[in-house]
Amino acid sequence: MFYRLPKTSEPDWVPTYFLAALGAGGLVVTFFMWLMHWLPHPNAPVPLFEDALAALTGDSLFLKMAVVGAWSGVAIFAVLHFQLLIWNVKQYALFRKSNAYKELRSSNSETQLLAGPLTVAMSINVAFMLAMTFVPGLWGVVEWLFPLAIVAFLLVGGWALALLKDFWGRVLVGGGFDCVRNNNLGQLLPAFASAMIGVGLASPAAMSMNIVTVTFSLVLSSFFMVMAFVMGAIQIVLGFRAMLERGVDPSTAPTLWIVLPIITTLTITLMRQTHGFHVHFGSGAGGIEALGLLTYFLCAQLVFGLLGWVVLSRYRYFSKYVTGTEKSAGAYALVCPGVGMVVMTHFFLNTGLVKFGAMDKFSLAYWCVTGLAIGLQILTMWLVYRLNRLHFA
Repeated sequence: MFYRLPKTSEPDWVPTYFLAALGAGGLVVTFFMWLMHWLPHPNAPVPLFEDALAALTGDSLFLKMAVVGAWSGVAIFAVLHFQLLIWNVKQYALFRKSNAYKELRSSNSETQLLAGPLTVAMSINVAFMLAMTFVPGLWGVVEWLFPLAIVAFLLVGGWALALLKDFWGRVLVGGGFDCVRNNNLGQLLPAFASAMIGVGLASPAAMSMNIVTVTFSLVLSSFFMVMAFVMGAIQIVLGFRAMLERGVDPSTAPTLWIVLPIITTLTITLMRQTHGFHVHFGSGAGGIEALGLLTYFLCAQLVFGLLGWVVLSRYRYFSKYVTGTEKSAGAYALVCPGVGMVVMTHFFLNTGLVKFGAMDKFSLAYWCVTGLAIGLQILTMWLVYRLNRLHFA
């Protein structure tokens, strides 16, 4: 899974290789879900190092195994994430000096550059999960960290907005956007980046006890969440129109599944905001409506998942670009949907069904649903291993 990455400029490098780092960061989140939903954490809304330590010194063998497994997964994939991130940043710096970069900035593919802010936003989330998992006494200083996190996400958001300003300014003023060749959903990368920034900005709304911090969190995360909804709606319509006319571009067929992680991030953003409104403003939000929200968005993911599966299987995409020998950076777009479905399933089960009494925690039915999430998590881990071996070995 870990390989010595090339140090020189790679002629085949494209911005979508950032998705390799993004997928590894997403797997960190899937292991953190074990701590989040299985580990008791009565003193904070999220599991901390002290909670894991208490489980390790307790009597439950299951919790001990869960903590060891989660710690191992978080550590391994965090290292892989930052290794791939650093490599991609270096490649991006070299790429900016090439003619291919100039051509990219005048084509439909300019939005691929949003993979950079998208991945860096994930890096901030990974850093916070590492801190919560391994740093003792974090909760004593967390109120000082929330403003720093907001500033960090705003800097990444500024980078994303600058790239979008160039793209939308070019195509809306001078035209040149080739709608016919837009026969995929790759143009949803800006919406994905906005959603990732939004979910990070919404984190203080769910955890902070400072109403000023919560207010800034709610307003700023709402801006990027709405931007993700608006841009996503526009590009889904345009993309499907081109796909219905020309068929899906085989090399970019995995972009049909990019909707899945976008829905997951937007769902978590809305849940975090709802919690902030309920706790600090007495809105009465956060009731059974949360289960409805999770159900509707999970069903939307399944719809797009089935649609993408039909197209990918007919193109025999997996036998060519995953288990075969053909290379395509776009294949890394397959990792994020797996991560998104794993995280969404954990939230649907624990924050939805269990919380509102539809299912007992740790019952047979509970483990059947959890088993689906773990099975998909293992499959996604294998996919990361296989793609890294194909592209970097």
